[in-house]
Amino acid sequence: MSTAPFVHRRPAAAALAAAALVLAACSDGRGDAKAQAGPPPAPPVSVAAAIERQVIESDEFPGRVEAVDSVDVRARINGYLQSVHFKPGAEVRKGELLFTLDPRPFEAQVAAAESQVAATRSQLDLARIELKRNEEMWADRATSKREFDDAVTRVRTLESQLKANEAALATARLNLGYTRITAPISGRVGKAEITVGNLVQGEMPPSPVLTTVVSVNPVYVSFQADEAAYLKYIAGARKSALAVSVGLADEDGFPHAGTLGFIDNRVDPASGTVRMRATVDNKSGRFTPGLFARVKLGDTAQPRMAVLVSDRAIGTDQSRRYVLVLDAEKKAVYREVRIGRLVDGLRVIESGLKPGEVIVVNGLQRVRPGAPVTPQTVPMEAQAPNARPNGAPAKKG
Repeated sequence: MSTAPFVHRRPAAAALAAAALVLAACSDGRGDAKAQAGPPPAPPVSVAAAIERQVIESDEFPGRVEAVDSVDVRARINGYLQSVHFKPGAEVRKGELLFTLDPRPFEAQVAAAESQVAATRSQLDLARIELKRNEEMWADRATSKREFDDAVTRVRTLESQLKANEAALATARLNLGYTRITAPISGRVGKAEITVGNLVQGEMPPSPVLTTVVSVNPVYVSFQADEAAYLKYIAGARKSALAVSVGLADEDGFPHAGTLGFIDNRVDPASGTVRMRATVDNKSGRFTPGLFARVKLGDTAQPRMAVLVSDRAIGTDQSRRYVLVLDAEKKAVYREVRIGRLVDGLRVIESGLKPGEVIVVNGLQRVRPGAPVTPQTVPMEAQAPNARPNGAPAKKG
């Protein structure tokens, strides 16, 4: 009975020793595998050299298209609208007939004024004959001084009356002409705001608007520029017209060229902006007053050399911007930069990078500063947002 426990303990100790040998062997195998594998390979990234190019300083602003000339067409006299002579939205020329008011009352006024002029002219002719006769009689002392003076006064009175009657005739003819309402400028006409048969109160302020006419070509594009842009471009704008590029909401870039023709004489203290206005050609009829437009303002007279890189090559580190520069040992070196504006799809680097320095443009998320990389050179301009490194296989979808 005393030997049973001893017999059972020895097999247990042997089993523990065997397990320890197995674990040791496995541990030695893993260590050999790690030693054979070595450090992980450097990740492949796309790199490109920073470009130096002549750029033109420019700023972009929202604006609105405005007509150079815009006229509210109104009647100058009271009358019933007799006819409309245009189609809404059509282009009209200056002097083209738009509306006709009933001319008959005004024709009657002209006829009455003409008769008054004719009657007065006949009376004046008779008075002049009598005055001549009185002059001959006065020379022979055959008439009194009183009769002679009456003849002179009558002639002068009728002459004044004739002028008044002729003025009334001119007014009547002018009012008759106002029954034909013509286009005051060449441009595009709106719709008729008053239909045929209605009474138009042209002499009652405010006279109702019959329609509107806006000029078509050229057009204005007005916008508000900030103080920085005002200070940057004002000197060149005072000397000569600055070039302006304009794009509409459905257009890429700024395909329409214009010139800056107006800068206001003060900066609005409330908004810190100044009103500016560009003149743009509109032969194609693309622009319509009221359209939203994007305005690009730049000084072509003072270009400068600048370093340009792809926007996706720039990383963000809290409030700082940086790029990863490839050194002689093919390591990605952290470099803080100060960025500027976009020019033709590339970002201007104001400081922190020199022309020709090679930077990582694709794969920033796979690279740690100071770590080695496998560079694959690509052109800076030809990079697309979803471009993959050269030689990398395309993903199968």
